[in-house]
Amino acid sequence: MDFNLLMVSFLFGTIGLGMFIYGKKSARLVPLGAGLALMIVPYLLPNLILMLVVCGALSALPLVIHE
Repeated sequence: MDFNLLMVSFLFGTIGLGMFIYGKKSARLVPLGAGLALMIVPYLLPNLILMLVVCGALSALPLVIHE
């Protein structure tokens, strides 16, 4: 596994964990779902650029969609 891919996966997984915990404590579905997706998606995408695009969009999703 490429070191850059590993570091980006760790970064977005950590952001996803924080969003998941926040969404669970505040009972908000958008951060909860985005956090869960950010923890799962890095395992499924082997391409660094594609992972950056998808995880960047998932990270911005709670800012765009307001409940």
